[in-house]
This record gives sequence, C-alpha cells and structure tokens, in this order.
Amino acid sequence: MYGVFRRIGTAASGHQDNRRTDPDLQPPPPWAALHRGEHEAGLLRLIDWLAGALADLLALAVPVDCVCCGAEDSTLCPSCAGRIRQLTRQPFRAESGAPALMDVGGTIMLPVVAAGVYRDELAQGLLSFKRHGQHQLGRSLGRALAGAARAAVPGGNGFLLVPVPTSTAAYVNRGFSPVHLLLKEAVRQLPGIGVADVLAKTAAPGPLLGTHGSGGRKGAGGQKGLGRGARSRRVRGSMRLRRGARALVAGRPCIIVDDVLTTGATVGEAARALHLPAPT
Repeated sequence: MYGVFRRIGTAASGHQDNRRTDPDLQPPPPWAALHRGEHEAGLLRLIDWLAGALADLLALAVPVDCVCCGAEDSTLCPSCAGRIRQLTRQPFRAESGAPALMDVGGTIMLPVVAAGVYRDELAQGLLSFKRHGQHQLGRSLGRALAGAARAAVPGGNGFLLVPVPTSTAAYVNRGFSPVHLLLKEAVRQLPGIGVADVLAKTAAPGPLLGTHGSGGRKGAGGQKGLGRGARSRRVRGSMRLRRGARALVAGRPCIIVDDVLTTGATVGEAARALHLPAPT
C-alpha cells in the first residue's frame, strides 16, 4: 500500500483489476487550473474532519454491512479486519514489480516498501475506502501504512510523510483525499514522524495519449491498462512543490505515500517534484 522515498513509495502493491474506474487515474478536467491552492489547506482539513464526524454519526442510525464479506452491523467485521492485519503483517520491498522505478539495466532508482499485496480483503477494503472514505476502514488501513513506514525506516525519527497529491477531479468526485485520511490515522502511531503536504498538482500535466494512441488530451482515459512508458508520459510534469515548501523539506528524509503501486510512475513523478525548486 505505501512506500518510502528514502524516500518511500506506496501502499498496496499489485496489478489486480479495481473493477471500477478510479477517479485518481482520470485526466484532469479543463478547469484543473482551479485546483485548490495552498491557502485552502486548513479549510480542506476541516471539511475532511466534518465528513468523518458525519459518517460516524450516520453509522449509528443507518444499517451497514461489511465491505468485504457483507456481514451486518459493521463497515469492517472483526474477521475481515483480522484478515487485513494478516495481509499487512509483513511489509516488503516492492520496487521489483514497478518498472518505472528501475532503469533499463534493472538498477533500482527508488526503493519502495509495500504494506501488502493488493488482493482479497486488503484490495476490497482499500477500494471501498477510496470510494467512500469510511473511517473504520481508515483506522485499519492507517495501521497498515504505519507498519510500512516503520519497516522502511526501522527506529527512525525525523522523517516526513509526503502524500501524493490527489487530482481536482478525484477530490471533487469523492469530497476527500484517501491518502490524507490514511496519513491522519497513521501518524497517531508514528511518534517523531510528521506530515509535509508539500506537493500539488500542476494545472497542465504532461502529454496524454488520445484515442487509439494519438496525441492530445481529447479522448484520454485513465491510467489503467497503460504500460510503463505511457504511464510515465502521462504523469510527467503533473506535480510541483507548493509555494514556499522547499524550506519545509530541505535536508529532511522524506517518505512518499500513495495508496496503490502499479508501474511506479506516480511515485517517481512525486520524487522528481520534490527535487525541483519551489515557486517563490
């Protein structure tokens, strides 16, 4: 699920079909230039908190079923929660399955630690969390993220967790950022490690593939099904440092956090953006 950009990279590692289109993998709409600015960060955190409080309140009044097995009266039943703990018990190095993080000779350019393989209850729970942001799921998945961070830097303090930014389309679609909600849960179990929300989406990301591989933005779909080269071209130039953020991360070891690792192109772009000068 998560990674370290030793910096680290991503949460659940795998290429399993998500069964539904993920708004994070969709092209930005024409109004992407209106993506929320740095001055809105506090308001968005408040919105996330209010959304979580409302979800918890509704859970008291509305019958719910386990997102994994359908058992009644719980978003995540004890049995499935146990399975997620089991599936994320042993975080592992996952860059070998992410071709964008290795050069043509197989040399690792960016190490990644995954919390678990994207399958079974972990995949079902993470996908449901990304769709709906259930806080009960967030607690279980946040613990998995914390475990991956500890595995990446055993006994380490002073690291900064840097979330991969969500797109405007995904944020509007969901009303929240899954990675940020997971980080909120994870940092409770990671004393000495902070969060640096220093990356933002650019208004005009790199070139996209059009219909039938033609150039241009028209007709472009999500990243699902794209290979290493296509994904890398799609995300190139899509991230930047927020204004004034360089001082926050200068000289600090950073852990880049994303939810699912496929080719590694998104994590690689985040690492590239962290090395660029921030706007003044």
